[in-house]
Amino acid sequence: MKKEPVKVKEASAEIRVGNFAEVVQGYSEEEALAESSRCLQCKNPLCTSGCPVGIDIKKFIYHITQKNYQAAYFTIREKSNFPSICGRVCPAEYQCRKECILTKKGSPFASEQAINIHFLERFIGDYGKNNNLNVPEEKEERFTKFKVAVVGSGPAGLCCAGELARKGVKVDIFESLHKTGGVLRYGIPPFRLPWDILDFEINYLKKLGVNFITNFLVGKAKAVKELFSEGYSAVFLGLGAGVPSFLGIPGENSCNIYSVNEFLTRVNLMSAYKFPEFHTPVNIGKHVLIVGGGNTAMDSARVALRLQKLKGYPLNTTVIYRRTEVEMPARRLEIEHAKEEGIKFEFLVQPKEFIADEQGFVKKLICLKSKLGEPDSSGRRRPVIIEGSEFELDCDLCVIAVGLKANQILINATPDLKTDKYSDVIVDSESMESSIKGVFAGGDIVGGEGTVIEAMGMAKKAAQSIIGELSGR
Repeated sequence: MKKEPVKVKEASAEIRVGNFAEVVQGYSEEEALAESSRCLQCKNPLCTSGCPVGIDIKKFIYHITQKNYQAAYFTIREKSNFPSICGRVCPAEYQCRKECILTKKGSPFASEQAINIHFLERFIGDYGKNNNLNVPEEKEERFTKFKVAVVGSGPAGLCCAGELARKGVKVDIFESLHKTGGVLRYGIPPFRLPWDILDFEINYLKKLGVNFITNFLVGKAKAVKELFSEGYSAVFLGLGAGVPSFLGIPGENSCNIYSVNEFLTRVNLMSAYKFPEFHTPVNIGKHVLIVGGGNTAMDSARVALRLQKLKGYPLNTTVIYRRTEVEMPARRLEIEHAKEEGIKFEFLVQPKEFIADEQGFVKKLICLKSKLGEPDSSGRRRPVIIEGSEFELDCDLCVIAVGLKANQILINATPDLKTDKYSDVIVDSESMESSIKGVFAGGDIVGGEGTVIEAMGMAKKAAQSIIGELSGR
């Protein structure tokens, strides 16, 4: 008999829009066993090829069917440092689940019948957390005399630090903000990634001996070359892509138009939704527009809706995207959650001009309708403006979420560091070493905006290269 996928429990849309509690509740043991039993245990498991770090998915799911959760946990941890995090935020429908044999070939994302690999990974990650399962250390005496500097405490920095610390290398992580976690903390709302999950992983690294230095901006407080003069044997750059992109249209400097960075940082990192308990406020409007179609756009829209609810406003948040829903890069799960919560969507629409009132506050957005033309460099069909299609949308607050670019402070302060036309750091694809000997990089600072697991994949390669270099010394 054909087994239907086990649907994960979620907080109801009516309740969850009024708080920032986690939406997806995860599998119970019974549900995990039922879902894992659907796995065909393919002779050639394509799902693993869809995982950026190459988790042995077939093996860890088999262990679940045998109720050997500890073995499943250690199988995942052979490749992935943060299963509880990745099980929550990885776009599995574009990666492992898309390659599942139960998804039709050529599909742009996973079908509903594909095994819910991410929910099973989350179940096992949380099992390891709740049962204090620690990955065995591989400390070697020859590495304890070395220390490595990691710049940035996002997914790439945390992953690289963990790989090195388990070998015995002393690691200092330099973080420019006052809290650790990078984009995992300031970019992802707690209803998707609760802080206790992130804090657990960071505290585990501290137990391994990783030292965190916050409020320290490498490139200003200290140059990269100075780190070497202070005894660091290597440097890993995992500072991410934190510079917002804008539309470049008239009126964009009007009041109550936020970059996605500022909006999410105020809410997530600085708890603006708890104002005045926390001292950082954030504005919200009665007609909120979000421009963009990625995960940060979905996060911004769902945050804005909750702020409207907490303020007592009618729920009126709209996402504007210049292509159709099929081309949206956001996770399918987040799009569905946004729809359930009452967020509206305007597809095939491009902003043309913001209109402000006499005090300079945005009041309307003039838009143009478009249609899809030929594919562009991304492989997606290019939106083409329809002549005479101009129309207006009410707007008293807008969040621009159309992409992020590489942080420039360290790059500008390090002229020997070669970058590409997007200002991303150029590295050797095998070693992840930059143009400066002993300086490695990974994550969004290398490949542009990517996923948590992709950043981890690059960080693991860099850590292996650093270990190899230290072995030679």
